[in-house]
Amino acid sequence: MSFIRLLQAEFQKIRRSHIIWLLLAATVLLWVPSVANAHLNFEMQAEGISPEHNFFIQGFLGFCWFLFPSCMVVVTVMLNQAERNNRGILKMLTLPVSTSRLCLAKFFILLTLAALQILLAVGIYLLSAAIASKTQAYPFLLPQAFLWKEAGLIFITAVPMLSVFWMLSVCIRIPVFAIGAGLAGIVPSVLAINTKIWFLDPMAYPFYALTAEYGRLAAHLPAFEIAFIPWIPVSLLLTAGCLWISCLCFGQAERR
Repeated sequence: MSFIRLLQAEFQKIRRSHIIWLLLAATVLLWVPSVANAHLNFEMQAEGISPEHNFFIQGFLGFCWFLFPSCMVVVTVMLNQAERNNRGILKMLTLPVSTSRLCLAKFFILLTLAALQILLAVGIYLLSAAIASKTQAYPFLLPQAFLWKEAGLIFITAVPMLSVFWMLSVCIRIPVFAIGAGLAGIVPSVLAINTKIWFLDPMAYPFYALTAEYGRLAAHLPAFEIAFIPWIPVSLLLTAGCLWISCLCFGQAERR
């Protein structure tokens, strides 16, 4: 079975699940407080950042630190459990396809769902900013080029994090333990970004990148510097290592 056929089969499974509704509901809840407290963004002008940039950054900081990673933890487990329930993974393993290819196809689906949630976050931001602009009589909408640049940055920096979550969901068969392990890795990211070895924590990557952008936009706040060396080599090694372990472990328990 070709990789394209595998992807088509996986997308069919997603259409029958509640994953997309979960991502949408969580993202909507993120922006409700931002709209309700839109007036507070004017107070941040003392820090050298415009209200419209602060509205965007504050919302997406919460998104990158906890909401997005926690949703991805749940999604990875749901993707694996969809196969393990009713022993569906055994049926897939009887097909003429390698377990590594099947594992990578599912990881590609995870990347697609991550991109979808980021797109949902941008879309709901646009709606929220339009509502805030009406209620506060101030233009909160930012240029499209800036929005899509930040969205692309969040997605790219999230790939190593997603590979870790995928590895945990493959290697830890009990769902509650897999979710617990993933969530336990999210919280320390706030501490990790304040250390010199933050690049060793993939869960901190999206949050660190956006925090660095915050420091660049706010003239009176300390800025985080992004050193691409050793960040890029380390992130590539972590991603490759996690995917390699995932491919080795995927379906091994069912084969026994």
